[in-house]
Amino acid sequence: MKQTALTAIHESLGAKMMSFGGYNMPLQYSSITEEHNCVRNNAGLFDVSHMGEFIVRGKEALALVQKISSNDASKLLPGDAQYSCLPNENGGVVDDLIVYRLFEDQCSEGEQAFMLVVNASNIEKDWEWINQSNTFDTKVIDISKQSSLLALQGPKALDILKELVDFPLEELKYYTFKKGTVGEVKNVLISNTGYTGSGGYELYFDNKDAEYIWKLLMDNGKSYGICPAGLGARDTLRLEMGYCLYGHELSDDISPISAGLSWIVKTKKEASFYSKETYKAQRKEGTEKRLVGFVVNDRRVPRQGYTICNMQKQAIGEVTSGTMSPSLEVPIGLAFVEKAYKTEGTSLLLEIRGKHYPITITKPPFYKV
Repeated sequence: MKQTALTAIHESLGAKMMSFGGYNMPLQYSSITEEHNCVRNNAGLFDVSHMGEFIVRGKEALALVQKISSNDASKLLPGDAQYSCLPNENGGVVDDLIVYRLFEDQCSEGEQAFMLVVNASNIEKDWEWINQSNTFDTKVIDISKQSSLLALQGPKALDILKELVDFPLEELKYYTFKKGTVGEVKNVLISNTGYTGSGGYELYFDNKDAEYIWKLLMDNGKSYGICPAGLGARDTLRLEMGYCLYGHELSDDISPISAGLSWIVKTKKEASFYSKETYKAQRKEGTEKRLVGFVVNDRRVPRQGYTICNMQKQAIGEVTSGTMSPSLEVPIGLAFVEKAYKTEGTSLLLEIRGKHYPITITKPPFYKV
């Protein structure tokens, strides 16, 4: 397994480690519920250095990003970030990602530059897909192995981080970023983004500075109730918000339209991109199945692959993600169901080992900030 620059720290904290995306990653340090609640109420620090980062730089960098991504990157100004996906040629998704429009001082004259942040399990696949699409005057550079990424998430994240940076952090708007100094480390990319629904920041920097920045944030966060948080809490937090996770709600065979991500599929943008016509048709005609949220009216926890049935016990869908919500203390889940059953408030059944339990279709987010 690959290691992040912080593996030794995770092990010293007694983290339960697991393989994820080819990396040795912390699942939890104390308990998933404790870490989840810590993020919701105070702040948690996640090592997400397993994510991949590609730099796209050149005179036609925008043209390449527009060709491979579903959202409209032409709307981005330097310092903006954008959630998007990489469609394949069959209406599915190679990966979902965040696109950062980098500042002009990082480019040669006449060039543009972007950073693409992709999922760890898809780094090699994405790299090949993007490069085979690159027929433009631009270069793609993989900086994943040299880069570390920390996510400081929670309502106290601003208070913790603003004391350590060299610019007014409160002026950094949602889905924007800035390069700055954190403690003694220069050239840190700080973005107002995250995957928890509780606000916070993501920090990109060189591996050599990882231990220093981790300790700096943890030390400064003590008085604010900070905790280290693992992938377990990251998953329950995103699920309470109804956020998609690749391999569950998105895949090579799942359309972003079906997954409720029409808002990141800009079929009206001038540039052509993979599956553009397919998505146009899906917008007009709909898809056979739609992603929905649901609450279980029982204590049974839904798991990926469980069958969803109508009230006549006929199979009409399948669970993609499920958990016992730490914030709400009820079982919640996401599932693809036939579009006739997508309406909020619809009563359905969750099948577990031949038994059926009542569920109610509920529009995410389950947790209201």
